[in-house]
Amino acid sequence: MQTSMIAAIYKNFLGHAPDWYKKTIIAFLIVNPILFMVDPYIAGWTLVIQFIFTLAMALKCYPLQPGGLLLIEAMFIGMTSPGHMMHEIEVNLEVLLLLVFMVAGIYFMKDLLMYLFTKLVIKVQNKLVLSLSFIFASAFLSAFLDALTVVAVIISVGLGFYSIYHKVASGKEFHSDHDHTSDDELGSHDLEDFRAFLRNLMMHSAVGTALGGVMTMVGEPQNLIIADKAGWNFVEFFIRMAPVSIPVFVCGLLTTVILEKTKLFSYGAQLPSAVRQILVEYNDHMDKGRSKRESAKLLVQALIGVWLIVGLATHMASVGLIGLSVIVLATSTSGIIEEHALGKAFEEALPFTALLCVFFGVVAVIIDQGLFQPVIHWVLSFEGETQMVMFYLANGVLSMVSDNVFVGSVYITEVTAALEAGQITRDQYDMLAVAINTGTNLPSVATPNGQAAFLFLLTSAIAPLLRLSYGKMVIMALPYTIVLTIVGLAATYIGLADATQWLYEMHLINHHSAAEAVSGAVSH
Repeated sequence: MQTSMIAAIYKNFLGHAPDWYKKTIIAFLIVNPILFMVDPYIAGWTLVIQFIFTLAMALKCYPLQPGGLLLIEAMFIGMTSPGHMMHEIEVNLEVLLLLVFMVAGIYFMKDLLMYLFTKLVIKVQNKLVLSLSFIFASAFLSAFLDALTVVAVIISVGLGFYSIYHKVASGKEFHSDHDHTSDDELGSHDLEDFRAFLRNLMMHSAVGTALGGVMTMVGEPQNLIIADKAGWNFVEFFIRMAPVSIPVFVCGLLTTVILEKTKLFSYGAQLPSAVRQILVEYNDHMDKGRSKRESAKLLVQALIGVWLIVGLATHMASVGLIGLSVIVLATSTSGIIEEHALGKAFEEALPFTALLCVFFGVVAVIIDQGLFQPVIHWVLSFEGETQMVMFYLANGVLSMVSDNVFVGSVYITEVTAALEAGQITRDQYDMLAVAINTGTNLPSVATPNGQAAFLFLLTSAIAPLLRLSYGKMVIMALPYTIVLTIVGLAATYIGLADATQWLYEMHLINHHSAAEAVSGAVSH
C-alpha cells in the first residue's frame, strides 16, 4: 500500500512531464540546501541556472511549477525572504498590471486586429516586404507603447490565422467550433510550412520590439528608470540614444533582408498557396457576412485603438490602467456583459503573470546573494571608452541570464552612487547611462529570459502550436543577437563620444550638473 501511494504521488508530480525531467527537478531540490550550506554564492548562481533550465524546457512543462518549487525552497533555506520578493513585485507592479489588463484588453480587440492583418497578409504577397512591415511596425509601436503590448497583439493575430487554417483544413466551416490544438485530422505539408511562416513573423516582430524599445524612455521599463535618474525628458532620451539606436535599427532591418533572402536560421518560409487561398476565402466570407452591428463594432474598436496609442504615448495614466480602460470600453461597446465571457480574456495573461512573480523572487535571490556585485565592481574599475564598452557588454551578458529591467536598474543605481562619490563626471555619467540602456536592450534578445516580451511569446498559447521552443527561439534570434550586439558595441566604442560632443555643440542636448542626477535618485 505504502509503495503504491508513493508511486501515485510521483506519478502526479509534474503530471505527464518526461520521467527524466521529474528526476532532474527532484535532484535540484535535494542538492540546493546542501550547496547553500557549503557556499551561498555558488548556490545562488546554481538556482539561477536551474531556473533558466525550467524556462528552456517550457514545452515539456510550464516553468511556473518547477520554478516555483525551486523558489519556495530557496526561501525556506534563507536565500531570500518573502518580504524582499514582495518588494520586487511592488517595484514591478506596473509591468504586472500591464500584463493582466493590457493582454486582456487586446483580446477584446481581436476582431479589428484580424480584419487589418488578414488584409495585410493577403495584399502583401512578397514575404520580404511582409517581414519588413512586421518588424518595422513592431519597432515603431514599441517605441511609443510597450513591447509586451505589441507582442500580445502579434500573438493574437498569429493564433487567429492558425485557428482559421486549422479549422478549414480539418473540414469545418469558418463559423464552426473547433479545437485547433489537435492535429489528428491533419497530415499535410502545408501545416508545417504555415507553422514555419508564422514562426518567422513572430520572431521578426519580437526582435522589432527590441529595436524600437531601446529608442525611447517609454519603450522598456528600465528606460524609464534610467531617464528618471538622469533627469532626461522624452526628446532628450531619444537624441542621446540615437548615435547607437539608429545604426542598430538600420542594421536590424538589413539582417531581416539577408535572412529572408538566404533562408538561413529557418527564415524565408513562404505562405503555402493553399493557406493563402483559405485566408482569402475567410476574408471574403467575413466581408460579405458582416452585419451593421459587426461593422459598428470594428469602427468602435478602431477608435479604442487610437485612444490606446494616444494614452500610452502621452503617459495619461499607468499602462495597466489604460489597459483596464480598453477592457471597459471594448466590452461595453460590444455588448459583452456576462462574467464568464470576460474570463476567457484573462486565461492567456494570468499564468505568465504568476511566472513573472516567481521570476521577481529569483531576482530577489540575485540581490540578496550579491551575484552580480563582482562584475559591477570589476566594470567600474575601467576608464574612458573602455569603461563604456565594458558596461555595455556586462549589461548585455547579465541581461541574457537575468531580467534586463533588474540589470538596468542595478547598474544605473551603482553609477549614480559613483557620481555622488565623485568617481566620475556628469558627462561620463550620461554616456554610461546610454551604454547601460543599449546594453540591457540589445544583447538581451539572445535568450527568452532576457526580455519579458520574448518570455511571454515562449510561454504563450501559440508557442506549442508553432513548435516554438526555447532552443528554437535562441537559434532564430542568434543572427539578430550577433548583429545588434556588434553594431551596438561598435557605435558605443567608436561613435558615441564624438556624436554626443557634436550634439552638445549643436545645442540639441545640454550639459547637466551632477546635482540633478543625485537629486533625481534621492527623490526616486
